[in-house]
Amino acid sequence: MSEKESLNTDILIIGCGIAGASTALEAAKSGLRVIVVTKNSNLEESNTYYAQGGIVSLGHDDHPELLKDDIIQAGDGINNPGAVEILASEGKKAVEDILIKELKIPFARSSPDSLDYAQEAGHSRRRILHIKDTTGKTIEERFIRALKKYSNVTLLPEYTAVDLLTVPHHSKNPTFYYKEPQCIGAYVLDNKSSRVNTIFAHNTILATGGCGTVYLYTSNPMGAIGDGYAMAYKAGARLVNMEYIQFHPTSLFHRDADGFLISETVRGEGARLKTKEGQTFMEKYNRERELAPRDEVARAIYEEMTNSNSSYVYLDLASYAKVDIKKRFPNIYRTCLKYGIDITKEAIPVVPAAHYCCGGILVDEWGRSSLKSLFAVGEVSCTGVHGANRLASTSLLEGLVWGTRASKYIASHFNPAVSYKSSDIHEWYYPEKGEEVDLALINQDWISIRSTMWNYAGIIRTEKRLERARADLDYLRHRIEKFYKEVRLDAKVVGLKHGIQVALLITYAALGNPVSLGSHYLLD
Repeated sequence: MSEKESLNTDILIIGCGIAGASTALEAAKSGLRVIVVTKNSNLEESNTYYAQGGIVSLGHDDHPELLKDDIIQAGDGINNPGAVEILASEGKKAVEDILIKELKIPFARSSPDSLDYAQEAGHSRRRILHIKDTTGKTIEERFIRALKKYSNVTLLPEYTAVDLLTVPHHSKNPTFYYKEPQCIGAYVLDNKSSRVNTIFAHNTILATGGCGTVYLYTSNPMGAIGDGYAMAYKAGARLVNMEYIQFHPTSLFHRDADGFLISETVRGEGARLKTKEGQTFMEKYNRERELAPRDEVARAIYEEMTNSNSSYVYLDLASYAKVDIKKRFPNIYRTCLKYGIDITKEAIPVVPAAHYCCGGILVDEWGRSSLKSLFAVGEVSCTGVHGANRLASTSLLEGLVWGTRASKYIASHFNPAVSYKSSDIHEWYYPEKGEEVDLALINQDWISIRSTMWNYAGIIRTEKRLERARADLDYLRHRIEKFYKEVRLDAKVVGLKHGIQVALLITYAALGNPVSLGSHYLLD
């Protein structure tokens, strides 16, 4: 887009992981005009791309009712029953029709005629389809390849969503205040030119992923700062369950590893957790040991680290592996070896890391939010599937199912009429003079946010810690807001503004919930 250009489309999708890509693919097949924006230069960059373990389907001796039971047990019983029913009943067909038949995803097979199903913590059956340990990478690449074939799909990498465009808030017409609030698109920043452009859309879909990088240790890519949560909150959409932040028990502990995830499937294939002295410990916390729900395993590791004043524990696959390690986990093997760890001969140093937000923008069975014409799919949404704690490998399936459902709903209810004129909508305001961005200030603010969230609003919480987090983050927010108004806008500044808002959303939600449940664990 050129300077100050505006675009019009039927569907604007912000984000391009499995949720955004499946939404775009289904919309493209229905003939609707689609624009997909992503802040990354690489279209594939997303949480999906780094998903190792796999995607839930139904195994050989499996049934939807068994899957439902496992999801609800992992979620501590506060799941949305209707959403769990949709995932369990529609998931297998979506995987078969879209991933296997349409995109030709080469899932691993135990024989030429039989898919290979892995098992992960919390699952009562082997039901995880995988491509060794690079499942998400393959799925994401196939989706992008498919989308590029459609002339009615416009892919815009290196565009950062700044704010959702809503009426009456962004309207010059005062009579709009008597109408129902509605999302009509978004202001997006061209990362290259640093100009903000307007995209008008009949329907806007947030598929921006999660917010793991507001924490000091995370398995998420660095772009997962929760942009969608912040924009939806500012626009007035309803958010719920933001206190339920799931920590993955095992990310590689190494100063240069940048949160590399050690898949839960490693424990499913026999690996045991050990102290630095070589003693197993999960039997002290749960009879399922390493296959206990994620929140329990993460807390157990945290307790062992605290009690021994250690920065990590060990995950020993070499001594217990039921599979050929190099063949089953080639990416994990190669990555660890790069850091001097041979997982076929020695244990892996690991630490828990922020992994998944079980809450988000409240949506219904079609992905509709409380704000008219705004949808949310994938991790940024809260369908209620996950309750207080996500069952392993259900997130990719949720993104696939709800992305497809959202587009089907839009296509069947599409109305090309608009109730506003683009000339009635404010253009983005540019300060005449903006200061150069000082990266040292941005970096220090992020250190403050991430350290505060890790220490005070992390795996184990107390009221005093959360109160300290709220005070520190509120003070920091005022500084960042002032900074935001004074400097020249770029993607890093937008990200910082969104990040502090998300950190506060999590903290306030945690303070408002006195019940310790699932991934919201209160020591008090």
